[in-house]
Amino acid sequence: MSSGKFATVMFWLVVMAGFLVLATLPVSMQAQLVTGVFVVVIMIVIKELKAEGPWRQLALALGLTVVGRYVYWRTTQTLPPTNQLQNFIPGVLLYGAEMYNVLMLLLSLFVVASPLKPREAPKPTRWPSVDIFVPTYNEDAGLLANTLAAAKALDYPGDRLNVWLLDDGGTDQKCQSADLLVSRTAIARRAELSALCQELGVHYLARPRNEHAKAGNLNYGLEHSSGELIAVFDADHAPAREFLRETTGYFEQDDKLFLVQTPHFFINPDPLERNLRTFDFMPSENEMFYGIIQRGLDKWNAAFFCGSAAVLRRAALATTHGFKGSSITEDCETALALHAAGGTSVYVDKPLIAGLQPATFASFIGQRSRWAQGMMQILMFHFPPLKRGLTLAQRLCYMSSTLFWLFPLSRMIFLLAPLCYLFLGLEIFSASGTEFLAYIMTYMMANLMLQNYLYGSFRWPWISELYEYAQSPHLLPAIVSVWFNPRKPTFRVTAKDEAIDSSRLSEIGTPFFVIFALLVGGVIATVWRLYTEPYNADVAVVVGGWNLLNLVLAGCALGVVSERADRQASRRVAVNRRCEFRLGDIWYEASLANVSTMGAGLHVFHQGAFEAPAGSTGEIRFRVHDGADDISVPVAVRRCHAQGNNLFIVGCEYKPTEPQHRRAIADLIFANSELWTSFQASRRHNPGVVRGTIWFVSLALYQMLRGLGYQISRRGGEPSRPRPFGGKSP
Repeated sequence: MSSGKFATVMFWLVVMAGFLVLATLPVSMQAQLVTGVFVVVIMIVIKELKAEGPWRQLALALGLTVVGRYVYWRTTQTLPPTNQLQNFIPGVLLYGAEMYNVLMLLLSLFVVASPLKPREAPKPTRWPSVDIFVPTYNEDAGLLANTLAAAKALDYPGDRLNVWLLDDGGTDQKCQSADLLVSRTAIARRAELSALCQELGVHYLARPRNEHAKAGNLNYGLEHSSGELIAVFDADHAPAREFLRETTGYFEQDDKLFLVQTPHFFINPDPLERNLRTFDFMPSENEMFYGIIQRGLDKWNAAFFCGSAAVLRRAALATTHGFKGSSITEDCETALALHAAGGTSVYVDKPLIAGLQPATFASFIGQRSRWAQGMMQILMFHFPPLKRGLTLAQRLCYMSSTLFWLFPLSRMIFLLAPLCYLFLGLEIFSASGTEFLAYIMTYMMANLMLQNYLYGSFRWPWISELYEYAQSPHLLPAIVSVWFNPRKPTFRVTAKDEAIDSSRLSEIGTPFFVIFALLVGGVIATVWRLYTEPYNADVAVVVGGWNLLNLVLAGCALGVVSERADRQASRRVAVNRRCEFRLGDIWYEASLANVSTMGAGLHVFHQGAFEAPAGSTGEIRFRVHDGADDISVPVAVRRCHAQGNNLFIVGCEYKPTEPQHRRAIADLIFANSELWTSFQASRRHNPGVVRGTIWFVSLALYQMLRGLGYQISRRGGEPSRPRPFGGKSP
């Protein structure tokens, strides 16, 4: 253990000792309230002063002390008596959900209290041979062409690089299927993709049978290739030119290194971001994992394989007989096995690929269900705390990563618990209004500050709660099904590159309206109890406030399942790049303003008359990124209009007919990773707990009205959306 890690461990051992003493110290209710508020104020001051190092650790320790006092009080004084089973059973379920949250907070503190800073990539002295695997099942040829072209264009010696398309949609099993439609589709797919690979100089490989899902497909690729390193890209994950130069050098430094993982960056919003319209100004959900958590895991040699955007050592994979496939999350399972075998991993905190997220809420839930079920399988099949070969830190890290996916259970308990009192009169939480202020309010405030300290500009207040709630009604049955039949879940490919033709309610959105109606009933029940039981007003106010907080989350979720029309499956990325535009026989000076996988927007500069009728064909010519050669792609004009003197805005659609045209498109949108880095940086700022809470409540109110409007009208009509934070994006 390094001196830095040892110092961190010793610090937290001392903190825990003091924590246990302070948590159990008997004090009056007034002293508890004053002390709790004082601690939160100190945390706020340290945060506002941007104090780091020991001050940050002090703030986290103070917040943890408040949490500890709450846990002690909650355990010793609030549980219903055992002789009242109608209260005791739901009371214990609620208590268990709370203790799960506390456990996850403690694990999070361990993982991300002091994450590693981003590394500088080592310069390789040799170029190891690399096989690039692009596994595919049912993805469109156009989508695959972009990824394959970007992989072929990597800045790496060509004789040391081989790109493989591993096609599980054209296997012998499918081509010979007794189902004629399946057979004809597979044969046509194999012919189309074989021709595409031949054009791009890529190896096409289809295995005999569809066995063991993605893991089996990757292992078949291992059997037919020989590179020292294996780079894996999902079908929709196109790499930047420098991907291998930023990752392969690490393997020279450490013979035990089996993995270099990079973050997954997405050029399109997920369904929550699209429907809530937060993609352009708020960090994406995955940035909390890739921007903070993976760096924290990396500190303890526990950063794990995420299925794509990674490089692995072939020799290490040979020790585990390839990629593991007993679960449907073969990536984390493989990393767990290799860590247990004594291997090391590295996380490179720099976006070096650009991918696509699911567009519809149903596809999003399907993807998350697979992740949740796979992590439950790993928990049941391998149980990290008892996994031989792992260090103590790695056990805690893998427990954090797997146990996280139990959140649907605790989230649904928190949702229904206040209704037990409001509807049924069950007393599952024994506390007065004074105790609520002294313990629960200070605990909630300290918890919010701890979350803000840990994730800051990567996750705004209440957004994690919204994401968890939006997934919980559908993920809970998926998780429970694994408990009863661990081997039942099967790998399903997540739909990508989708377009939504019209605004509509999600086909799986009904449970959210049912829950919303129940919570509205809870508000009515609160008012009724205040009127009929004034002697229990303090309890009714506390429980009613809890129900109201749930209602805010549920109201925002109505907007999440109200799908906005988005006919463009590919999102445009802003660029500023010189080019030339040919229309007819004339070349014009121009610049690229935005690009996507389907087309580009140009600024054409020309004195005098300029016309580019819709449907006319042309060509865009530009310099290869970080290169000296010019490259071009044919286009068709879709629209053109003048903007100011001598400036014309032209929208074009790509019309590729040759392999070099695919390479040109890949160079336009995927070659320069600095575009993705700068876009992420533009969204990473911390609004703070108070400002972030105010913004979230205003967002929730608007989305509630929008969702109810969709439900009533069953169409996409909606009012204009107020901009957050005084008319500006935060």
